[in-house]
This record gives sequence, structure tokens and C-alpha cells, in this order.
Amino acid sequence: MKRKLFCGFVAVCVFLNLLIGFKILTSSAATDDHGIDLAAIAGFTRAIQVIRQDYVDQSAVSYKKLTYAALHAMLPHLDPHSQFLEPEDLKDREDETRGQFGGFGFTISRKDQSITVLATMENSPSARAGILPGDQIVAVAGKSTLNLPIEDLNQMLRGQPSQRLVLTIYRPSTKETKDYEMRREMIKVASVVGAKILNTEETGGIKIGYLRITEFTEPTAHELAEKLDSLQAAGMQALIMDLRFNPGGLLKSAVDVCGLFLPPKTLVAYTEGRDAAQRREYFTDKADTRRPDFPMAVLANGLSASGAEIVTGALKDLKRAVIVGETTFGKGVVQTPMPLPDGSALWLTTAKYYTPGKKVIQEKGIAPDIESTIDTDRERALLLRQRGGLLTPEEQKLVQDKPDTQLQRAEDALRGLIVYNRSARQ
Repeated sequence: MKRKLFCGFVAVCVFLNLLIGFKILTSSAATDDHGIDLAAIAGFTRAIQVIRQDYVDQSAVSYKKLTYAALHAMLPHLDPHSQFLEPEDLKDREDETRGQFGGFGFTISRKDQSITVLATMENSPSARAGILPGDQIVAVAGKSTLNLPIEDLNQMLRGQPSQRLVLTIYRPSTKETKDYEMRREMIKVASVVGAKILNTEETGGIKIGYLRITEFTEPTAHELAEKLDSLQAAGMQALIMDLRFNPGGLLKSAVDVCGLFLPPKTLVAYTEGRDAAQRREYFTDKADTRRPDFPMAVLANGLSASGAEIVTGALKDLKRAVIVGETTFGKGVVQTPMPLPDGSALWLTTAKYYTPGKKVIQEKGIAPDIESTIDTDRERALLLRQRGGLLTPEEQKLVQDKPDTQLQRAEDALRGLIVYNRSARQ
């Protein structure tokens, strides 16, 4: 009898100790964001268990479906750029950075709670349909994009060629909403386009080279080097690099582009995160062949983002180029791919980018040295020039009547630099 009482007493003590320990753990977890919140984890696990047990449609509640759904909702809740990528999403992302994918040929980002088109690619379905940078995608096939994770939207937009899809577009400049029906195509990204020597009659006899980088992909630096060789062979005395509507791309590509204009082992950008270990510095390659120090201008606008801002910020801070146009988009965060065991990945924001001059890019952007804004008509004329191809008579007239004043400001700035340098040498 005494033995039974003793065992019962011990059992009660153990139970009370466990109960008190659990209370302490859950209490401390509620006040310590860096600790393990066992109550929250238990609640999440219990929710999955209840859903699997009681939800009416058994086929919809596999562990994989529930976990993926939770991760899809969780990552965008942190910030607009963090994403959960399923295995197929991850493959699409890799295809895009290599320069080829199936879709409509535009790049999007979330800004002010809206899905905004950052850029359209030449001769793509979106460009031919008349979609413009700055347009907002409000619905796809009748499904609203409000609160839709951006990776879900990308999954809807990309797929097999030849399939048709209706996009509902809102244009803030005209406050017009319109449906666009387009057919998917294989999109091959032309990274460096429009390389030429500008008309010397309009540049005071000075041979000013011009080229545009549409986005930063794996072959961008190589393509740019080839274009620069051609322009230099044609007698280029100065260069205008156009990064307007460039949505960014690969960090390495942006750094390699800087390496064509800056000395080897030059700091281009650095990152800082939650702890000192997340500080990383990005330098031009020590083996890079530096180009001559010809005068240089960079054109940027409010839709120049990410990698375009890294290049713009580095060339500005290091006084290698004069920046002409508008303050850039302000997307300067590091998305680190973190693979998961089943082939999916977290695309997680882990740090912020800073320019060599210690300026944060995120939400601030890069301010131009020479501010030059353009109105809606001039912007549309600019986009029509960039699109190329056949224009309607109305479009041709708009292009003729609305010259690219930002480009003209860049030309004037370079002419002034060349004249000043000549005077200084005399």
C-alpha cells in the first residue's frame, strides 16, 4: 500500500513538474522572439492535424499540399520579394536567368500593393499587344491579383507556348482598364540592344556611342564587351548606357558589367543583414580588362531596379559616369535561394544592398546627377522607339513629335565633359 502511494506521489510530482515546465517555456516564448515558441508550433501542427482529419475533401489535404500552401502564404507576408518556389517554379526561374523561357515577355514586381510591369521585351507578345511599363496587372483569366503571391502569378503567366490567356490591365496614367488576350511564346532575352554611334550632326561632331541593357542575364557582360569593341572600332569618344526600364537580374552579371568600366578589384556593392556574417562585399574581377576612361553617362528612370540600381549606384559613387534621368525604383534586397529536400526552395530576403558610398538602395533608389523627367506622351514615344517594328501612322507621328529629352540631356552632358577636358589639356 505504501509502495502504491509513493508511486502515485512521484507520478503527480512528475506531472506537475512537466506542467510547470511547459508553462514556463510557453510564457518565455511569448516574450522572446528569438526563442522557440512551442505553443505556436504546437498550434500550427494541431491545425494541420485537424484539417487533415475533418476537411470535407480528403484529396486536398495531403501533407505536401498543406505545407506548400502555408509556405506560399508565409513568405510574401515577410516582404514583397520573398517567395516559396515549388520545383517547377525553381526551374522557370533558372530558365529565365539563362535568357530563355515561355511567357509573354514582361517583367513584374509588387509596388504599393499592385503588380506593376517593370519592362516589356522587344518583339514579345506583351510589347506587340501594347502593354507598357508602369501598367498594373489586376486580373489573369478573370482571377484577381489582389493579395495573390507573385510566384503564383508567375506560374499562371508562364507555361507552354501557343496557349492564350486574357490579362486585365490598369494603366495609371490614363486611369483606363482593358483586357489583353495574348498567346504565350518562347521568350529569348536579348540583353544588350541598340548599339550604335549617335548621329554626329546632333552631337556636335562628337562620336557618342549608345547601347541599352534590357536586363542582367548570364551572357550580358560578354554581349556588352562585344558591343563596346564594335563601338570603339567605330571611333567612339563617349558612351551612353541606357538602363531605363531595366528590372535587374543576376547580381554577378551586374558586377561583371561594372568590371568593364572600373579598375580590377574595385568594390561595387556590399550587403548587410541581421548579423555580421551576412556582410558580403562584391568586387570587380581582378582579371577584368578595363576599358579606356571615355566620358560616360547612364540613363535611369523610376523603373530601373535591382541590378540596374547596383550598376547605377556604383558608377555614380565612384564618379565613373554621370547619371541622367529620374530616381530609380528602390529594390535593393538580397534574395538568397535556399533549397529544400524535395527540390523546392525558399527565395528569402536575407540582406540589403549598399552602394560603395554606403547608401542603402532599398526604398530609396539612386538619385540622378542630372534630373530629367518626361511626361506620359514622351514616355510612350520612348517605349515605341525601344519596341521597334512596324508603327501605325499615329505612333510614327508621336515618335517624331516627342524626342527623347533624357537622351538629349545625356548627350549635352557628355559634350560638355569632352569640351572641358579638351580645354583642361590645353
